[in-house]
Formats: sequence, structure tokens, C-alpha cells
Amino acid sequence: MQNKTFNKRNLTSVVVFVMIISLVLTGRLAYLMICQADHYGVLARQIHERERSIKAERGKILDRNGVELANNKPVCTISVIHSQIKDPEKVIAILSQQLELPEDKVRKRVEKVSSIERIKSNVPKELADKIRESDLDGVMIDEDYKRFYPLGSLASKVIGFTGSDNQGIIGLEVEYEEYLHGMNGTILTLTTARGVEIENAAENRTEPVAGNSLTLSIDVNIQKYAEQAAKKVFEAKQANNVKLIAMNPQNGEIYAMVNYPEFDLNDPYSLGALSANGLTQKQKNDALNGMWRNSCISDTYEPGSTFKVVTATAALEEGAVKLNDTFNCPGFKIVEDRKIRCHKTAGHGMQTFVQGIQNSCNPVFMEIGGRVGSKKMYDNFRKLALFKKTGIDVPGEAGSIMHKLEAVKPVELATMSFGQGFQITPLQLLRAESAVINGGTLVTPHFGVSITNADGTVTKKIKYPVEENVIKKETSDTMKMLLESVVSQGSGKNAYIEGYEIGGKTATSEKLPRSSNKYISSFMGFAPADDPKIIAIVLIDEPVGTYYGGTIAAPVVKELFANVLPYLGVAEKPIKTEDDKTKTVEE
Repeated sequence: MQNKTFNKRNLTSVVVFVMIISLVLTGRLAYLMICQADHYGVLARQIHERERSIKAERGKILDRNGVELANNKPVCTISVIHSQIKDPEKVIAILSQQLELPEDKVRKRVEKVSSIERIKSNVPKELADKIRESDLDGVMIDEDYKRFYPLGSLASKVIGFTGSDNQGIIGLEVEYEEYLHGMNGTILTLTTARGVEIENAAENRTEPVAGNSLTLSIDVNIQKYAEQAAKKVFEAKQANNVKLIAMNPQNGEIYAMVNYPEFDLNDPYSLGALSANGLTQKQKNDALNGMWRNSCISDTYEPGSTFKVVTATAALEEGAVKLNDTFNCPGFKIVEDRKIRCHKTAGHGMQTFVQGIQNSCNPVFMEIGGRVGSKKMYDNFRKLALFKKTGIDVPGEAGSIMHKLEAVKPVELATMSFGQGFQITPLQLLRAESAVINGGTLVTPHFGVSITNADGTVTKKIKYPVEENVIKKETSDTMKMLLESVVSQGSGKNAYIEGYEIGGKTATSEKLPRSSNKYISSFMGFAPADDPKIIAIVLIDEPVGTYYGGTIAAPVVKELFANVLPYLGVAEKPIKTEDDKTKTVEE
């Protein structure tokens, strides 16, 4: 009797336990079937769906007149689906032959058990159509786009290029990626449990959204003029490189930016003759990075005498000099224990401040730099934004390299006054000197002007910071007059164009170490002098033979302006007589 009672109790416990488990499982099943039906329905469909991407067309890049600088051409991506391949040897043979790929590489991907394997992307559409005619089971051909640059190497280091995934790598392509890239679409195809697509089954298709187009301030014609002038002097002087920037000083719109030699945007990984020299991978990478480098914004240098524009502006702003002040140049100036020479070793003798600018006399500028003093000099540098980057809309901009104020002693102040002992980028200098000649407005140099959607509607006008009255208008007017006299009567006469009033400043900067005898010849010019519509700077790196900026750099800007000023609609003026020029300077 005791055993029977014990067994009944055990049986009851088992029954209760089973009933509890059954209730839990039933509740869980009801929850999954009712509450989670939609969720698991989606998962079930996903198991029987294959997703393929439809690439979005990348937005165009256009110059200020609507000329295409970057566009797209149709290409295809070739893929294989293992479960659908019926004749793998035929697939391997045709794909390896048509795509010019090693057979073992194609075989490895064809035989790999996966939902889909990409064989090759960026296949020309004509070739893809030929493969499509072979009617190979398991071979998928999806349309794609490849970036195409109609003008080849034009402004290559500014525009940049995209990678195999059609995303920007350098230049404006990467800076404006969020606007240009677009949104990819998808194709969902129903498959069996084994991954075989079901014939005549409906496809779920999401159409791609094309990227927006970018309109630039670059003018293709001005860029071509600039590149032609840069190439000419590059070859004539056997230089390392030539940099040239042309900009509207009133609003910061860049018309042209040249880093010669440029490279082919449609073949950006080709090093030409260097490729055959047995370079290591690191050497090739370094060579490519050097080839792609936008030196106008990424490299700093000692500006030399073109910086005297800033020194003269600071002196006028601080009331440290008058136009009729006189200076004596014996060919050098003693500063503490240093004898710092003028470029004219015999000296310029007695001269006015105006003549000192026209002659680009170092002792004159050392004297007025000393009058201004280091603190006020640095205050004026800050007004002209020489301690910070310009904020240009391309990546890779470098900043200036300046002494700390407490480290600026008389010798450092003297050398800084004529553009040595510190480093800035060409664009920083051009921005500062734009403020000097445009009435005192500090602009932001830039390329991007507007964003346009696929319908041609402008969706965004790009705005940039502007700071007004960084220097007095009177100072600006005086500097324009002085710099015009440099071209009409002084060291910049090789930039003179009959019928136009050109302002400018020459420079010949000796590279470090000073004993290397290597130079950067440069010239900054603007026109018309009384109401500037364009400002340009050219730098010739390590020219062979004659290296003076007034001799070899000024003619480059002259050639550019001779083409560009009529193109911009700037009318010629009556030619001034020598008496008129002298009278203007004296006033």
C-alpha cells in the first residue's frame, strides 16, 4: 500500500510537470505564430530572396559655364551564382578569356559555394553584352557606372578621382562625396531553398537615386590658359614644378589652380616612366601620393619679396611710413651682429618709400619692419589671417609656420619683413593680398558654387565666411597704386600689358639650406589695378639658369592676363604717358 501511494504521487508529479511544459510550449508557439508572425515572415522571405545592388549614377562636376569636368559612363559587374551554374568549365573558359583574367582565379570563384561571387567590375558595356550573348547559366551581369573625366588631366589635383567603388579618393570628389554619391537601388529575386532563382517570379525592385551635381567656380578656358602658361615655363626652365592660382579677389572664387605637371584622371595610378624602374610598393605609393599632391594648398614655402606687400600694408596701417619718406641702401643693413644684404649688392642709394617698393629693396623693408615692431606686425598678420588656414573646400590644406611672438628678435623681424624666416602656402598669401587690393575684405578661397539635383534644380548655394574691413580702404587704395607702379616703372615691368593697368610684386626666394643655390621664382599680379577682377600668383620651383622672379615669373602672369582679361570682358584703357604715371605716384 505504501509503494502504491508513492507511485501515485510520482505519477501525479510527472503529469503536472508535463502539463506545465505543454502550456509553456503552447504559449510560446502562440506568441511566435501570432505576435511574431510578421517578423518571421520577413526572415522566411529573406531566405528565399537574393539581393543585388543597382548602382546609383554619381553626380556630375561642372565648371562655372556648365562644361563637364566629371561624368559617368556605363559599365557592368560580372558575377556568378554557384547553385545555378550548369556547365562550370564553359563558364570558366569564356570568362577568363573575355575578361583577360587568369583561369585559376576565375575557377576559384566559380567553384566557391556561396550565394554570389563577383568576378570583375568596371567591365565595358560592349564586352559585357558580348558575354551576355553566350547565355551562360549562373552568370549575372549587372549595370554599373564608372567615373569618366572628359578633359583628362585638366585641374586633376583639384578635381580628384574615385576608386573602384565609385567613391571619392582625393580632391573635390571626396570633399563633396555626400552630395555626389547618390543612393544605390536593389533587386530582390525569389529563389528556391537551394538558392536557384525561380523563373517568371516577380522581382522587388528599388530604383537608385542619382547623385547631385556640383558646379564649380573654375572656368575651363582660364584653367587651360593657366596650364599652357605653366607648361611653357616648366619646359623652358626645366623646373621641378610650376604652381599657378587665379582667383577673383572680390569673392574668393577660384578660376584656375594649376600644379604642373598634372596627371591623367582616367588613369590615376599610372606613373609613366617611373613604373618601369623597379620601384618597391612603398616607393610606388610615395610616388603616387606625390603625383596627386595639390602643392598650391599642401606645401608651404618662404614667400620672399611678394610678402613685402603685407609688410608695406602693415606700415601704412600703423602710420609707420609715408610715401615720401627717404631711405638709404648701401647694399646691406646691419641688424645686431648680422649683415643682411640687398639683392642689389651695390645698393640702391637714396630712395623714397615708393621707389623702395618699385626696386624691391630689402634694407627699406627691414627699416619699416623695425618701425612697425614685432607685436604690431603680428597684429596685422592676424588681420590678414596668416596664422590660420584659408578654409578652402578641398582636403589637405597646410597651415603657416611662424615664430612665436616672444621669439621674434630684431634679426627675425628684419628677415620676416622681406619674406624669409617663416613659411606659408601660396593660397594663404594670395588670400591676404586679395584683402589688400579689394578694399579690405578677407574672403574665403573656394571652388564649390552650387549643388544641383537630377532635374537641374539648384538645391543649395554654397556660402563662405567673409570678414570686412580688415584693413582701411585708404590703405588698400594706396597699395593698389604702389603695386601698379611696380609693374609700370619697377621690377615687375615684364608683366606690363599695353592698354591695361597691372599691379604686382616679384619675388626670388632662396630655398633652405641657403647654400643649396636653389630658388623659387614667383610673381603676384592683379588687374585692372584700380578695380581688380582677377589676382594670380605663379611659383616656379628650382628653375635652371636665370631664376629671378621679375625675369621668368612675371612673363607667365603677363601671358595669362593677355588671354584672360579680354575673355573676362575687361576693356583696354588709354595708354598713360610717363608724366601721367609719375604724377599718379606723387599724388
